[in-house]
Amino acid sequence: MIDMISKEKRHEVMSKKRGKDTKIEVKIRHWLYQHGIRYRKNCKDIAGKPDIAIKKYGIAIFIHGCFWHGHESCKYFRLPKSNLEFCHLQQ
Repeated sequence: MIDMISKEKRHEVMSKKRGKDTKIEVKIRHWLYQHGIRYRKNCKDIAGKPDIAIKKYGIAIFIHGCFWHGHESCKYFRLPKSNLEFCHLQQ
């Protein structure tokens, strides 16, 4: 695969991507806490490292945005323009 931008620019772009504490994660955790549900975040000792883990009930919550799911009618999803071979392998 050939990257269309420089290594430095790619580093800059990827460093701005957030893997933890996204807006939706914070909202869901706030709601859980207000309702008396205690949780662990980004729990490393559970397979897949879920965004939220409620160990008392054996629940693991993974929060993925539109980029990963690509719902048909979602206005926020767009198919990437590079690495299309990888995208087709995922579907």
